Amino acid sequence: MTQHLILAADIGGTNATFALAEAAAGKLNILIQQEYLSREFQNFAPILQRFLELPEVAPRRAAIAASCIAVAGPVKEGASVLTNLGWQVEAAAVAEQFGLKQVSLINDFYAAGIGVGELQDVDFFELQAAEADLEAASVIVGAGTGLGVGIITRDGGRLRVLSSEAGHGDFAPTDELQDRLLVYLRRNYGRVSWERVISGPGLMRIFAFLQESGFGAPSKQLLAATKRPGVDPAAVITEYGMGKLDPLAVRALDLFISAYGAFAGNMALNSLARGGVYVAGGIAPRIVQRLKDGNFMRGFTGKGAFTPLLSGIPVRVVMEPKVGLRGALRVAAG
Repeated sequence: MTQHLILAADIGGTNATFALAEAAAGKLNILIQQEYLSREFQNFAPILQRFLELPEVAPRRAAIAASCIAVAGPVKEGASVLTNLGWQVEAAAVAEQFGLKQVSLINDFYAAGIGVGELQDVDFFELQAAEADLEAASVIVGAGTGLGVGIITRDGGRLRVLSSEAGHGDFAPTDELQDRLLVYLRRNYGRVSWERVISGPGLMRIFAFLQESGFGAPSKQLLAATKRPGVDPAAVITEYGMGKLDPLAVRALDLFISAYGAFAGNMALNSLARGGVYVAGGIAPRIVQRLKDGNFMRGFTGKGAFTPLLSGIPVRVVMEPKVGLRGALRVAAG
């Protein structure tokens, strides 16, 4: 019997993850999974070629019946330019170049929204307990290299996702410190989007803003850690903020979390997400212990007359880091 294999990829600004899976009786069995650093490649084709040449993949290549590529950027007519990489990806060109069948291209948070339906309760961390309205919309938001959003609806038992680029909407401060942050960022960047603030690079910008505004200086240990080869400075600031090893890192993380909660609350209002809010992306699982401290939820629910509404919406952190890949696999499987 011929094996029915599917190929999926989740391409973000930092990591690119691929999987080859077997689809049978509605279930997916991942055979091979591989992750690469996106910026080590000039565009998408070489990274896909690298995966297809793996010894575990190459002999199975002819059995791939469908492929789905999730990308961090808006998709139109099977094509996308990735926002934080500049890569241009076209489904038809990928199919022709690599001889792949039924190649589909989707937004990464469309994939994450579909992937939520593949998870179990153990894959979530609850920030706010409430009863979900299963007939209402849900929203998934997530900060990593960028800031993604997807709106989830239900058609019977099937999840459907509306892609969104709401992370590139205008940043809206909620207090005087954030007012000052906006002025600082506008001076440096002109227009200031939410992604300028709520992302890995955004955390670094918040840290620089606090330092330049006289809120303190980073410790020598933190500065030394950020200069190690191959180290992500945002990850260092997160580590020192989480461990309370550096007062400036702690304050930066607090400001980041407050803004993140406010943005998630805005997205819940935009879609009237009584079905729930899912907080995904690469950052949230790493800072989940700080998210539960209350600063995130205060930002989320602090909407004046709409505080009671937002207090009744379930909010959960997606702890499964490959939720987008899971969603891409499900789309490929059909």
